[in-house]
Amino acid sequence: MLFIDYSSVFNTIVPSQLINKLRTLGLNTSLCNWILDFQTGRPQVVSVGHTTSVTLILSTGAPQGCVLSPLLYSLFTHDCTARHDSNTIIKFADDTTVVGLITDNDETSYREEVRDLAAWCQDNNLSLNVIKTKEMIVDYRKRRTKHVPILIDRAAMEQFESFKFLGVHITNKLTWSKHTKTVVKTARQNPFPHGILKRFGMGPQILKRFHSCTIESILTGCITAWYGNCSASERKALQRVVRTAQYITGAKLSAIKDLYTRWCQRKALNIFNDSSHPSHRLFSLMCYL
Repeated sequence: MLFIDYSSVFNTIVPSQLINKLRTLGLNTSLCNWILDFQTGRPQVVSVGHTTSVTLILSTGAPQGCVLSPLLYSLFTHDCTARHDSNTIIKFADDTTVVGLITDNDETSYREEVRDLAAWCQDNNLSLNVIKTKEMIVDYRKRRTKHVPILIDRAAMEQFESFKFLGVHITNKLTWSKHTKTVVKTARQNPFPHGILKRFGMGPQILKRFHSCTIESILTGCITAWYGNCSASERKALQRVVRTAQYITGAKLSAIKDLYTRWCQRKALNIFNDSSHPSHRLFSLMCYL
């Protein structure tokens, strides 16, 4: 797995290239012209106290903090796809990951995919941050061969045993001990406000809602991806956090296992209702059975 990092990705989008891609996707001329006008000729100043800098006109990139910018970036990178069947390019906003399946020690397809991605970035004015781009090798073979690091712009990508991807710690053993330890540590730092609210006379329902917004949101982050493969000791550690919060608030709180089941059911229902989801067909077949 190669976790790609870009340098100021939203600031480097070339509006003319974006508009050409939008027209290729079938957007009408009026909408393309509106987006082009939105991205070009943007005045920008820096103000410190009573001093304001000279106005600078920007005609490159998408405004950061704007709701439209992540969508425009996703449309801009829609043609960044894997060439080889053994590879997959996963994109979530500006987070990009190249996943390559190596068979019989033949890394040709994987390395060609990375070279093609680097070339695509150059053609589309996106700058790869080779210092923050990391590689992780998942290998369960008894006889492992040394993996030569990937080179991008003549720089070797650093190999890591674990990586935090979209808030989840993934290890090269595909175990969840590091992630669960991080979740437990973070969640344990939050019960203190519960006691303060309780001393101020807040009722169980308000405390329960506050728990849902603070501790429970930490415990359930991407829970459908990792909780099912946790060990018994890791599940007990997670449940202890819930019991501690329940003791402080005095309210009946959902067990971590019940939260996992609820989130899985919700996820499955969303996939079933979304005909464009890659796994929609599998859920449809299950329903017929």
